[in-house]
Amino acid sequence: MTTTTLAVLVPLLPFLGAVAGLLLGRTAPGFVRPLAVLPTLAALVLAALVAARQGGGAAVDAATELTPTGSVPIELALHIDGFAALVAVLVGLVASCVQIYSTGYLRDDPRYPSYAALVSLFTSAMLLVVYTGDLMVLLVGWEVMGICSYFLVGHYWETSQARAASLKAFLVTKLGDVPFLIGLFALATDAGSFRITRILGTVASGGLDHPTPIALLLLAGVAGKSAQFPLHTWLPDAMAGPTPVSALIHAATMVAAGVYFIARLLPVFEASQAAMVVLAVMAAVTMAGSGLAALAQDDIKRVLAYSTIGQLGYMTGALAVGDRGAAVFHLLSHGAFKALLFLAAGVIIHAAGTNSLAAMSRMRNLRDRIPDAYWTMTVALLALAAIPPFSGFFSKEAVLGVAEHVVTGHTEHAPAAAGWIVLVAALLTAVLTAAYATRLWLLAFRGRGAEAPDHGRQPLTMTVVLWVLAVPSLALGGFAFRVLPDWFDGRDLGPTLTTSVLGTGLALVGGIVTYAAWRHTTALTARVPLGAVAAHPEGDAARVEAEAIAAHEPAYGDIAYAPDPADPGRLLLGPLHRHAAAGFHLDAVYTALFVRPVQAGASLVRFLDREVVETYVRGAGALPRWLGTAVRRSQTGNVQTYVSALLAGTVVLAVAVVLVATGA
Repeated sequence: MTTTTLAVLVPLLPFLGAVAGLLLGRTAPGFVRPLAVLPTLAALVLAALVAARQGGGAAVDAATELTPTGSVPIELALHIDGFAALVAVLVGLVASCVQIYSTGYLRDDPRYPSYAALVSLFTSAMLLVVYTGDLMVLLVGWEVMGICSYFLVGHYWETSQARAASLKAFLVTKLGDVPFLIGLFALATDAGSFRITRILGTVASGGLDHPTPIALLLLAGVAGKSAQFPLHTWLPDAMAGPTPVSALIHAATMVAAGVYFIARLLPVFEASQAAMVVLAVMAAVTMAGSGLAALAQDDIKRVLAYSTIGQLGYMTGALAVGDRGAAVFHLLSHGAFKALLFLAAGVIIHAAGTNSLAAMSRMRNLRDRIPDAYWTMTVALLALAAIPPFSGFFSKEAVLGVAEHVVTGHTEHAPAAAGWIVLVAALLTAVLTAAYATRLWLLAFRGRGAEAPDHGRQPLTMTVVLWVLAVPSLALGGFAFRVLPDWFDGRDLGPTLTTSVLGTGLALVGGIVTYAAWRHTTALTARVPLGAVAAHPEGDAARVEAEAIAAHEPAYGDIAYAPDPADPGRLLLGPLHRHAAAGFHLDAVYTALFVRPVQAGASLVRFLDREVVETYVRGAGALPRWLGTAVRRSQTGNVQTYVSALLAGTVVLAVAVVLVATGA
């Protein structure tokens, strides 16, 4: 079987599994789990075979024209280079783990068949984005992922949070997709083709006429899909969906698509220095802002969501300094440990007996109850904090290293300003990342919250997946930075001394300071009884928060709850904590600038429609109706009445003629 045939089967198998799962979900429920797991596992195996055959060598290209367009052709094309081959393996691995994990996590969910089918469709769409060589076909996978995320985030549609989150995710990403579509058409018009190879050839020959507006339009779509500032606000709210969905979205599919898109078309962005600086600023604001916000969150999944936003900022930062190898290296590493973090959080949630929410301030004595999640999450958090020798250290150091090369003038792929912006923001984010990772570990496994009821051991399918993902989280980086240059652009991805010392030192400082703050607050509050909300400096706000959570989470209705007074995030952030916990009120800004004006405009249109247009329409219909009524009443059927009316009319006409004649 040829490499091209294998590559076609990779996205096709999950798609067929999704269709079969939807058709057989009600009539043959026993086939639902095999149809969810086996096609995705088969796609992983085939993706690994494609990667082995591609081997980091020449790209595999194949194309056939989809339909004559009369202008710019649209083709079913494959373009599989080293980047595509390895990213497809990551997608297959994470999707397979999520499907296996979900068989235990959602084993009692009545909507599991539709859920599993949507996850398979989601996987198929991302694999299509990874392998395709035509931008219009890529757009199909791009939009299919958007609709899948809408349904999956809203899986628990009985709750208002899930409904609102799914709608928000869909609308915010579509807001970015509109300029993205315009940018694709403009790019194809300049290049004369939607084929990625021809577009890159046009850029190399200097034939791209409008690089800056095209790059900026495309960046809008990337900001929405990959949750970058200012279109990142949908991702924390999307945690209302099932936890395995969060793992899939954050680790290998939707949010990774934007980063992968820029990596594939990086020469288009490098053709505009202005676009590279904008990309660098977007990455810097995203990294720093998300790190502060993560340090203030109480829900463990929202901490991880802001963490994903920040790590994607590292990837876009690497792209902003012109190195897609470092960006995709961190994408691969992050995919492994972030999937592990979310799935371990799912074990915590499952142990607590709730569907989605996992407030760290409620957690107590979890280390002994869920040892698998404890140890694997510890590994993943060390990788997230970039502590050597875990995988996150090597991939994050690759990003810092390329930024340093731009700053020191060793490369001319990006302006020096972009290098400085990315390097400073990345070092600051290294401190914040270690801080919120340490805080999460302390509050989740050594917290003083109320102990949730014990719901027994987790299914084996859930715990096995954690250990599978722990292997790349621990060992991927150590050899990947030596192997990956042969698969990518050949640039060195190894850690440099300066950034390694700075990055690791700052990470250790962040972790140690957070631990010291936790010990200090723990000592101060050692005698505070559990549930004594009033003792907390934000007692009123905490009480309101507790009541709101209890109203939406019946499983915790019998638990005395108060935000952990030993939370180091409150001490470290001080007065900034309240603003960081609310995402710096960006949603409120959007509400004031966009939502309320749109609602006011809609109210005006409704008023005009009801009071003006409908009044006119009713009046226009009333006049003929009245005339018809008058004419109908004159038709009595009495001959004498008709003759009398005829004579009266004759007399009137005669008088009128006489008057006219006399006047003449």
